[in-house]
Amino acid sequence: MQVQSKGNDVTSKILGFVTGGLLAALSLPVWASEGINSRFNMPRGVSTYSASIYDLHMLVFYICVGIGVVVFGAMAYTIYKHRKSRGAEPASFHENTKLEIVWTAIPMAILIIMAIPATAVMIELYDTGGSEMEIEVRGYQWRWQYKYLDEDRNQTLEFFSSMATPREQIENRVVKDPNYLLEVDNPLVIPVNRKIKLLLTANDVIHAWWVPEFGLKRDAIPGILNDVWVEVTEPGIYRGMCAELCGRDHAYMPIVVHALPQDEFDAWYEEQQTAFEERQAMAERTFEEDELMSLGRDVYNRFCASCHMANGQGIPPTFPALDGSPVVRGDRDAHIRLVYEGVPGTAMQAFGGQLNAAELAAVTHFQRHSWSNNVGDITQPVDVLDLMSGQ
Repeated sequence: MQVQSKGNDVTSKILGFVTGGLLAALSLPVWASEGINSRFNMPRGVSTYSASIYDLHMLVFYICVGIGVVVFGAMAYTIYKHRKSRGAEPASFHENTKLEIVWTAIPMAILIIMAIPATAVMIELYDTGGSEMEIEVRGYQWRWQYKYLDEDRNQTLEFFSSMATPREQIENRVVKDPNYLLEVDNPLVIPVNRKIKLLLTANDVIHAWWVPEFGLKRDAIPGILNDVWVEVTEPGIYRGMCAELCGRDHAYMPIVVHALPQDEFDAWYEEQQTAFEERQAMAERTFEEDELMSLGRDVYNRFCASCHMANGQGIPPTFPALDGSPVVRGDRDAHIRLVYEGVPGTAMQAFGGQLNAAELAAVTHFQRHSWSNNVGDITQPVDVLDLMSGQ
């Protein structure tokens, strides 16, 4: 009796599992139609071709469901109808040419049916023609650079986008925000309902620009220019990450995109253009020492602290300490040149293309007068310009 009870219990569990699966299959159209709000299905996304990907996915999915229903239905009927308890005798035959042709032709026809819309979607994904705006996306360790290539405006706008999550959250000293590791200081801003071409490359190692709700992921490879397009249909804030293992701070390289209506985008663009020109004009200023320390601290926290640490202690030997460093305490011009040119073959990248003269001067001054360092000199933007012009 005990054995029989266990058998019934197992049978009940199996029947319950099968019944639940059938009920889930029967309710498929209900939860599949919920799209992005469903726990059980892939999201529809907010771009035109993410919707095409979703529709293709659902078409193939329903075809697979139909195949499963036919195949497993036939199996269930045959097992029930021709079971041994009813006296069924197995047929004995060697081969059936017609049957073999049928079960080869039907799958082939199904694959062709699926291949036609799949090919159309693939062609759509790679067709960047007719774009209304071009943006260069360049990956660095560990941040993104965005450059708007807008010939109609005849203006230059470029900026870096770095993670803005405070170190206190990363070090578990304060409560983490809902968008932990997914906040940036300068998000990419684009207008909705416009076809935008993204030109992706990298400055150092392979990165990958990935925003799930766009249905978009493309590698950014040094020396290679990959292109992809996106047309966002809904205003909002969309987040992603670098999807290629690109080094120590790979997890700290988020992507944030603000999609705005056209009039709001135009207003933002004009504001950013003014700010960009003001930033470029900083190279002509002479800074007070407290201004250099404030700007230098900001630049250091965004570009240097991930390797050399906020306290300047670094992680030797890969990331040497700056506190007490003979380079930082030594010749100023050599220090500036090292920050500007980097050190080939090491993790120390060149920041000459990432920082302007004022930022280079400020971060150099900050390093030379922070922690236990107190060299006593002052570094101004003109010092950086003079040094670089004579290289």
